[in-house]
Amino acid sequence: MKVAVFSCKPYDKAFLDQANQGRHELIFHEAALKPNSALLAQDCTAVCCFVNDQLDAKVLKALAEQGVKLVALRCAGYNQVDLETARALGITLVRVPEYSPHAIAEHTLALILMLNRQLHRSHYRVRENDYSLNGLLGFDLNGKTVGIIGTGKIGRTFAHIMLGLGCRVVAYDPFPDAALRTEGVEYVALEELWPQSDIISLHCPLTTDNYHLINADTLIQMKPGVMLINTGRGGLIDTKAVITGLKSSQVGYLGLDVYEEEGDLFFEDHSSQLLQDDVFARLLTFPNVIITGHQAFFTREALTAIAETTLNNIDGFERGDLTQVHQIE
Repeated sequence: MKVAVFSCKPYDKAFLDQANQGRHELIFHEAALKPNSALLAQDCTAVCCFVNDQLDAKVLKALAEQGVKLVALRCAGYNQVDLETARALGITLVRVPEYSPHAIAEHTLALILMLNRQLHRSHYRVRENDYSLNGLLGFDLNGKTVGIIGTGKIGRTFAHIMLGLGCRVVAYDPFPDAALRTEGVEYVALEELWPQSDIISLHCPLTTDNYHLINADTLIQMKPGVMLINTGRGGLIDTKAVITGLKSSQVGYLGLDVYEEEGDLFFEDHSSQLLQDDVFARLLTFPNVIITGHQAFFTREALTAIAETTLNNIDGFERGDLTQVHQIE
């Protein structure tokens, strides 16, 4: 099958080629999938896309007109896809529902430790021959309450990590995990999670119901000085509201691996350009904010699993056996 692969970096090509083993004709494009790049899928039966590729009605119709029958997402989330239009056009959607929950959960811990122990600041001090400790005071994680929103495989893995560090873990999920309950995780309503948590970490998918889950109203319900971590989806947080919270010290620490307007920023080198996003620029001025460029998934194990699952999905579609693919219904 001929497949146009969009938003493809050298590391994507390397792992996809290794998983493909010549089974399909993969046409690699560094460009993101947008209305003006959809023609790159000409003569292809499938397209392979990533988190910030545009799959709205306009793009999907352009793909369908060229004969595209399959959209293979090499990511778990699909909030960027117009599902109704895809169904109407007869385009099959598949995804990678999991790759390495450990990669995301461990990156979440890294953000927490860096923010708490001021590792980013101490690193640069030492490089400048400054060994003073003023302003670097942290706190013991042991005994603190960690609130986890979303206890799927990533949230569950993160819960295990925090329990292992001696934290009390409270969680919210519409579908509580019975096994986690037996391990000591307390499921509570969001109204209870906000005021109890010293650290709140987001591990839920982005839906129309939880868009801007963290907003001005929920922020005032939290402990003053709360640490917020988001390795889920950028749209879960109202960035302007969080900036107000940072300025008032209601938010004491902020760790982000995702950003609601990341589409034109992340995964590219913009070092020779002026930053045009004023909201993002304001975030960068706070010493108690750490931002990474959507790299929580970026481990060898995760990229291997993403490539293998993506190619297996394409195999299943080509065989006409959708029972063997991870289809988005």
